[in-house]
Amino acid sequence: MTAFLTAPFPIRTVLIANRGEIACRVIATCRRLGLRTVAVYSDADANALHVRLADQACRLGPPAASESYLNIPVIIAAARASGADAVHPGYGFLSENAGFVRACAEAGLIFIGPSAEAVQAMGSKIEARRIAEAAGVPVVPGFDGVGASTEELIAAAERIGYPVMVKASAGGGGRGMRRVETAEALPPALASARAEAGSAFGDDTVFLEKLIQSPRHLEVQVFGDGKGGALHFHERDCSVQRNHQKVIEEAPAPNLPEAVREKLFSSALKLARAINYAGAGTVEFIMEGGGSEPYFLEMNTRLQVEHPVTECICGVDLVEFQLRQAAGLALPLTQEQIVPRGHAIEVRINAERPDEGFLPATGRFLDVVPPRGLRFDTGVAAESEVGTYYDSMLAKLISHGADRETARQRLIAGLEQLAMPGLSVNQAFLADCLRAPAFAAGNATTAFLGETFPDGWRPDSKKLLALRAQAATALLDQPSENPLLRTDGFRATGPRRPGAAPLAVDDDYGQADLTLLFGAERSALSGGEIVTLGSRDAAVWHSDGVIHATADGLSVSLSARSLAEARVNARAEGQAAGQIVAPLTGLITGVHVAPGDVVKSGDQLLVMEAMKLVHTLVAPFDGKIIKVACATGETKSAKTVLIEMEENP
Repeated sequence: MTAFLTAPFPIRTVLIANRGEIACRVIATCRRLGLRTVAVYSDADANALHVRLADQACRLGPPAASESYLNIPVIIAAARASGADAVHPGYGFLSENAGFVRACAEAGLIFIGPSAEAVQAMGSKIEARRIAEAAGVPVVPGFDGVGASTEELIAAAERIGYPVMVKASAGGGGRGMRRVETAEALPPALASARAEAGSAFGDDTVFLEKLIQSPRHLEVQVFGDGKGGALHFHERDCSVQRNHQKVIEEAPAPNLPEAVREKLFSSALKLARAINYAGAGTVEFIMEGGGSEPYFLEMNTRLQVEHPVTECICGVDLVEFQLRQAAGLALPLTQEQIVPRGHAIEVRINAERPDEGFLPATGRFLDVVPPRGLRFDTGVAAESEVGTYYDSMLAKLISHGADRETARQRLIAGLEQLAMPGLSVNQAFLADCLRAPAFAAGNATTAFLGETFPDGWRPDSKKLLALRAQAATALLDQPSENPLLRTDGFRATGPRRPGAAPLAVDDDYGQADLTLLFGAERSALSGGEIVTLGSRDAAVWHSDGVIHATADGLSVSLSARSLAEARVNARAEGQAAGQIVAPLTGLITGVHVAPGDVVKSGDQLLVMEAMKLVHTLVAPFDGKIIKVACATGETKSAKTVLIEMEENP
């Protein structure tokens, strides 16, 4: 800490203007360096992990980000009240807000990041393209006329040639982006992209780029001194994406010709030097799969989610380097000393349902048990609550090995060992991604998920059956919760006549009939499939009559009743056809029908929002609206009936 106290710009206390995993990550480095930390939190995060880890915590306001994590005056007031010298923005929220950088400077606070001018220049994708072109950095062919009318954009698209990509000039994360295949599809795409960009970033400016089919997404970690000097910490490959959101990241990029690598480094450093960049930043590129010409995409003027893979191969702590640069201290490395060693791969652990189109999941973790031997950057722990207000990313699991295959196998094993019961997460899906031949060969492009799971992802049926059977067995072992004690559906006899327990189970993946067979060896039968239960038991947690079980990276939260009872109840309850239920817990942001309305299959009924994602519910058939049980502004729980309709006779 002495170096920071005697630095040109002394730092003793750092306020982290963020939450979750990145806040915990910054706290860890500050603690190692002997720096005091201040967490900020909304009412939804009062008991969050980052709040517990910091030396001090300051409340910002209500859960809505606009009233808490995006509220600049409140954050500045918290920094002043806590005695902070510096502010670390993390990523997301205000990390790329030039106004926030200026507000910190006006309050006498050190902003741990680049200058407001650099943030502003790169914050506009249109301006960033122009700076890149002026610096001699190749950009994707496109049209970036500021204030261009719809007619001008249509004419530009004809010149560029379809397909094109509509992009928001401000912000990122896939918001305000639309792929357009035909001239007829462009006007509605422009309208929806502008609306989404205006809502998300307060700026509805859009531009066009030629769509590069199935590209690789490559990026270079740079670090500038703010005086025209810059270093690079080699490249990453972030091609595995869904909805323009990264899923898996790795360093170095596999199967990349050395000539391409040198082009990436040269272009990234040219851009960083052109704007006198200070601190950590990432210059992103896209390149045709199998191609040799990378095009500049954008620059992120902050620490990236995927920075751990760079830290692993380069043996550095980028947060420490950020703190040193902000304090006016020199970096302890030259370019020649930054030598990559081995290979690192990171996966993002999200609260979501990959089997249901990646719907966000909410709830409470009963436990969080990371695997041994891997880096686990997390913002959650046992008893952590995950609500609907913020991004679904909760943690990151990172492996490092002497070579790519070693890192890949270690990460698969780590995902199989990771246990996060109580809430749906995507670890089984991630493990299947890592096992896929295209990824194993290092040939993934941004089309990877669609090509690997053309019909969507589902868990392996035998693994799911085995896990359900082990969870159901654990439930039967609890007399107070055993569903068979309420009926006569269970018989237990000797080895010659195995015991059988016919059950109806309900878990994350739906409902199923399941028969447990107890004899010389345990087995389970469901849907014509049978599995033998081996000696390896699932890890289980009991909570309010539900068994939470995890094994081999797959997890379920299972309840059960006897099959006989379930069938009787099903006859009594009848069918629920025509009931439109909430697929997740979220905010109703738009209701587009009223009782008596006649709709066609596919018509938009209502819109829900959760974890910064928008979900549109549509009519399942032609019919008439009978009842609307929700209103704009209401928060509805998953499985709540929102609309009732009847089918046309």
